[in-house]
Amino acid sequence: MTSVTAGPGTRAPAAPVAGGNALAGTRILIRFALRRDRVRLPVWILALFLSTLMTANSFRTLYSDPEDRANAVRSVDSPAGLAMSGPRHYLTDDGFGSILSHQMIGFTAVLVGLMSVLIVTRHTRAEEETGRAELVRSAVVGRHAHLAAALAVAALANLALALLLALGLAGLGMEGIDTAGSLVYGFAHAAAGLVFAAVAAVTVQVTAHTRGASGTALAVIGIAYVLRAAGDSGTNDTLSWLSPIGWVQRSYPYVDDRWWPLLLCLLCATGCAAAGFWLSTRRDVGAGLRPQKPGSPTASAALTTPVGFALRLHRGLLAGFGAGLFLMGAMYGSILGDAEDMLAGIDEIEEALERIGGASVAESFASMVMVVLTVVASVYVVMAALRPRSEETAGRAEPLLATGLSRSRWVGGHLAVAMGGGTVVLLLAGLGFGLAGAASTGDAGLVPDLTGAALAYAPALWVTVGVAVVLFGWFPRASQAAWVVPVYAFVVGYLGQILQFPDWMNNLSPFGHIPRLPAAGMNWTPLFLLTLVAAALVWLGLTGFRRRDLETK
Repeated sequence: MTSVTAGPGTRAPAAPVAGGNALAGTRILIRFALRRDRVRLPVWILALFLSTLMTANSFRTLYSDPEDRANAVRSVDSPAGLAMSGPRHYLTDDGFGSILSHQMIGFTAVLVGLMSVLIVTRHTRAEEETGRAELVRSAVVGRHAHLAAALAVAALANLALALLLALGLAGLGMEGIDTAGSLVYGFAHAAAGLVFAAVAAVTVQVTAHTRGASGTALAVIGIAYVLRAAGDSGTNDTLSWLSPIGWVQRSYPYVDDRWWPLLLCLLCATGCAAAGFWLSTRRDVGAGLRPQKPGSPTASAALTTPVGFALRLHRGLLAGFGAGLFLMGAMYGSILGDAEDMLAGIDEIEEALERIGGASVAESFASMVMVVLTVVASVYVVMAALRPRSEETAGRAEPLLATGLSRSRWVGGHLAVAMGGGTVVLLLAGLGFGLAGAASTGDAGLVPDLTGAALAYAPALWVTVGVAVVLFGWFPRASQAAWVVPVYAFVVGYLGQILQFPDWMNNLSPFGHIPRLPAAGMNWTPLFLLTLVAAALVWLGLTGFRRRDLETK
């Protein structure tokens, strides 16, 4: 049988697969995917593993005696505290292991889900969108090989993380953290990752675009987290049982060590994966199940400008981060009124808040939380600032630059959206934080205070954009190194306050020079200097891009 190369509007070609094996070539595609992700996967896995171990090890200092652990348990025994952590059953035990599971599983499961979704979409929908899947499927490759390989790589990554977490935590030798509980803890994360990888296997069939498939799957993760939070904070935990994150939390590592909730995850993952395979046979190669709406016969005036065109490309990402950070700010704001009671008796956190200053614990706590919100906002600006790199490597930049559009104006449109969008995202985060904080404390003045405190971090975001554009302009193959900025800012700016890192480490981050509003007074000098640094970095990056050749894969 002779195969025919399929286009986006044609049926999937019948590849010359011996015996009609729909999984032919899967093993080779797995090896190829692992080769492509030889850097990404170890970074993801080690980051999740090390952050968990650092958190667990910090408990030796934070909760050095039973009284400290008892205070920590009491501090989260409120609807707001349980919504931010997990089910109340963990509070029946004040060991290190139960505290770790209570505080970390819900948060880390979201990150594991993000890793799994990106793995699946990268090796399925992105391959079709770029046209590489057509070439591969014209050889001896089964119709299900790409999806099977992507799910296998996601499963291997989650399994590796599970084993590292189990071995690492068991080797800490901490009271209340044993081997049996560590195994449940590790595989709880793997179970959550498998569920969301399987969810991505469905979403990649629905839409013809990688960002749409990823965004839909990430929305499912967000809904799962909200259901879990709503169920755990109320008197009825029915909503939590509708969430895979709620299932893995109810394995209760280090408390009951239950394995059966993880079987629910495996059943759900199996069902979603099977649905993904079935749906893949109901669509064309390069197309999605959802038909694309016909566009306007003429472009709007905005699309004829670099900024308008860039905004059209970024609007989904911007809307997602804006809504997510508004909700994240609101969640932190909802516990602002209980901050003093929640943190009472935890010496290290009280010392960190005292170093920050402020007229009240709520103000100091708000200043600490502001670092978390701005670091998440910096994730958006890095993704937006690196969009020109993906446009370049995908071959979409070259046709645009072959017209009268200059390189500086093309990149400048993306940078304007990155910087302006980052500022808008900060505004929404601060607004959500302020509105919920005002509701929980009864202080309406927190709305302008916290909104202004968030906006003060805008120059630090602009510097982050500047670092990304310098790497893109001069060292394009090292562009991913821009992620060091938000990661370093979180480790030093947030964890460093608790673990008392030296001041010089904080000064290496642009976020470390922002006044700690609302606890501290406003100082315009560092904001002005950071803005100048950002402008210089952008100019330097644009200069480099104008001088180098385009790289198209």
